Amino acid sequence: MTQSTSTRTGTRWEMTGVGEPLVAVEFPLPEPARGEALVRVVGCGVCHTDIGFLFDGVRTAAALPLALGHEISGEVVAAGAGFEHLVGKAVIVPAVTPCGTCESCRAGHGSICSRQCMPGNHVPGGFATHVFVPARGLCVVDEPGALAGAELAGSGCTLADLAVVADAVSTPYQALRRARVGQGDFVIVVGLGGVGGFAAQIARALGATVVGFDVAPGRLAALTEHGLAQGFDPSGADPRALRDAVRAYAKESGAPSTYWKIFECSGAAAGQELAWSMLGPGAYLSIVGYTRDKVSLRLSNLMAFDAKAVGNWGCLPELYPEALALVLEGRIALAPFVERHPLDDVWNVLNQVREHRLERRPVLAP
Repeated sequence: MTQSTSTRTGTRWEMTGVGEPLVAVEFPLPEPARGEALVRVVGCGVCHTDIGFLFDGVRTAAALPLALGHEISGEVVAAGAGFEHLVGKAVIVPAVTPCGTCESCRAGHGSICSRQCMPGNHVPGGFATHVFVPARGLCVVDEPGALAGAELAGSGCTLADLAVVADAVSTPYQALRRARVGQGDFVIVVGLGGVGGFAAQIARALGATVVGFDVAPGRLAALTEHGLAQGFDPSGADPRALRDAVRAYAKESGAPSTYWKIFECSGAAAGQELAWSMLGPGAYLSIVGYTRDKVSLRLSNLMAFDAKAVGNWGCLPELYPEALALVLEGRIALAPFVERHPLDDVWNVLNQVREHRLERRPVLAP
């Protein structure tokens, strides 16, 4: 155990109300409780979930004021009993950590654990210099130079950049694993932002032929260099025409005409409707993005096509090492799709994300 942290303080930027500027607050750093770890934040990604909390009125599980941020990488500087071996380790903090002991967890369904812990939702999050998080499930980044800010393995990434593994990479990784994406599959990704862009890369790394939809030409072009076989801009197009275009591409490329695997990552009603329109015989539809908007669907399509529609919430901590390995092995490119900003510029960055003025996923670094 490191020396006592009880006399030290950290700083976090707290949300106090919907649409209100964040407030910098100092807080004490006592020794972690049993099962808890104190992590010095090296990087914290900004997710559209944070925008939903801050600007759209989505309620956090914990009462305000609360520091947001759930994509965290850093260094364990202290740990409670049973986890002392983690002190001094570079880690990625899971965006959601199940309790590990409840009935759902014991049955292998940790994603619906009622006692799960999400930084920036259930407890203060990573828009801070330090966070207290569950020690269970921390993903160790065992690479030379990680804590010194070095580029890691063949990834071109630093530990700060790896913060986005905590959600933007791991969440689509779990969704694709559940869909059993593999060699020869035909995958459609709707929305190629942070989560969707990595979904496309992961699908290609797993051996699939990948087509994607996005209204931003820059995203389509960037991902064409990183595994996207064909990109489509759906702006103003008829869904039937888009489906015909995808079907034609599948035929031309020798991809299967059935059992398409579709991942809705846009988190927009229009994206969900587009993804639904891609259903065909034996299709598998995974809803990965989130929106509060409602859509009108004919559910009988599931029956008619003998298709499946499922949801995906986060990623179980036990899958994080596999997702991290894809980055460190260079099988998916992370560095070209993230950019670092100083943590004290958090309010400006959040507004830029809200206004869609950033092409890359921002990482805040204290």
